[in-house]
Amino acid sequence: MAETLTIRGTLRHRQFRGLWTSSGIYFVGNAMQTMAAAWMMVELTGSSFLAALVQTAVFLPMFLFSLPAGVLADITDRRRLMLLALAIQAVTGTLLATLLLLHVGGAATVLFFVFVSGSCTALMSPAFNSSINDSVPREELPQAITAVGIAYNAARALGPALAGLVFTFAGGPWNFVMAVISTLLLMQAIRIWPPKPHPPTRLPAERMWGGMASALRFVWHSHTVLAQLLRAAAFSGAGSALWALLPVIGQRQLGLGAAGFGLLMGCLGTGAVLTGFLIGRLRVRFGLEPLVAGGCMVFALVMLVAAFSRWHIPVYVALVLGGGAWMAVMSTFNTATQTSVPPWVRARAVAMSTLCTLGSFAIGSAFWGAMSGLIGLPAALGVAAVCMAMGPLMARRFPLRMGEAQQVTPASWEELFLSYEPDPESGPVAVELGYRVHPDNAGDFLDAISQLRAPRRRDGATFWRIYRDLGDPSRYVERFIVTSWADYLHQRARATLADQEIEAHVRGFLLDGESVTMQHYIAER
Repeated sequence: MAETLTIRGTLRHRQFRGLWTSSGIYFVGNAMQTMAAAWMMVELTGSSFLAALVQTAVFLPMFLFSLPAGVLADITDRRRLMLLALAIQAVTGTLLATLLLLHVGGAATVLFFVFVSGSCTALMSPAFNSSINDSVPREELPQAITAVGIAYNAARALGPALAGLVFTFAGGPWNFVMAVISTLLLMQAIRIWPPKPHPPTRLPAERMWGGMASALRFVWHSHTVLAQLLRAAAFSGAGSALWALLPVIGQRQLGLGAAGFGLLMGCLGTGAVLTGFLIGRLRVRFGLEPLVAGGCMVFALVMLVAAFSRWHIPVYVALVLGGGAWMAVMSTFNTATQTSVPPWVRARAVAMSTLCTLGSFAIGSAFWGAMSGLIGLPAALGVAAVCMAMGPLMARRFPLRMGEAQQVTPASWEELFLSYEPDPESGPVAVELGYRVHPDNAGDFLDAISQLRAPRRRDGATFWRIYRDLGDPSRYVERFIVTSWADYLHQRARATLADQEIEAHVRGFLLDGESVTMQHYIAER
């Protein structure tokens, strides 16, 4: 009950409440559209591969466009970006619904327009998620993320059930009409509660390619975030088998119609929603790794039940448990990632999380659909269950942990006093910092300064190394290279309080009366 009250407490923030409500409606519309498209594939073609390909059409754009969208969200007007993406989605959704109502659209038409709709969602999502983060205090961020997860999974429960009813009593095309209406409602909410503008800065503007490179560099040199993303991708890729093949399970093994398929999806969503109210308490009680390991094992068992059971009730019960396991694991990955990144790369980190999770989901959906066609549905789900059960073995190499406040809080940075300011595009830039250390402390000093390698590389350096002066055994030089002067200015601004603590520890080894010297060099030829 305490966790429920905490999640409800986030709704006292008016902006978060408005965005959360409208996004829930938008999620329902998207879920209705996805379910209708998948079932139309089964009815039109009878192909398990094409039915699974709907999930690929929905989520592959996340793999293709999430990172560029994350860069745009970090460096441009987020409100304008979201409204443009949603407007395109509304127009294309209207066109698809019209074609289907006129009976001139086939399987290829549905897949194409679902892909376009997924592309719009991919372009909008990083900006929207970072706006959610801005609407609550940091200490309430895990609860806000869980609340959004509850809305998303409630939509997975409610959307397919509603879609099945609409499909049965009004016809499949009307689900796409409902999706358009939900898109228009979210557009209106963003107009009423726009995201905060980016704070003013004197730094040169980042370019698209440079912004993407900085995001990839940050993830590669941040072991915490890299571990979270790899674990999420592995879990999503294995688990996509159940989601992608659920229409085939419903039709072939259980003999269900569209409404019955909606009920199967609803069971997954219901389990996720129920778990959402308990997830905070479960994390505190069991810890991150036991919770994730348990979720993987439960989901693997659920896939086995869905693969071999011909009885409805065991499958329904298993899917409720599977939805809960999915929510527990994915919410843990998502919260760990979003609490481990500083503001300058927040939208890009959300985009990378989306890219890894849903990109893996999209590719996995196509793979498991093809496997089902080659070796049969039960065998494909059995292989996926084995892969899922092996997921916790990654914990040894890629452990999970939540980020701490000092690791994501920007530090103040000092002005550079130079004789002239280089052009922002000039470079590469070499920076040298000199230290004088007593030879007896050299080993401890080298251990301490080696901890600066990851932050320097993470924030922009393409090269980092520490040198000993052959002419003076007490002098060491830290040298790193940044691509341009603009990138160097950005690197300085990205330092966190945790980075400053490392630098302060390094300075503690300096000889009495000595200070760190700094020199800058810019390439001429």
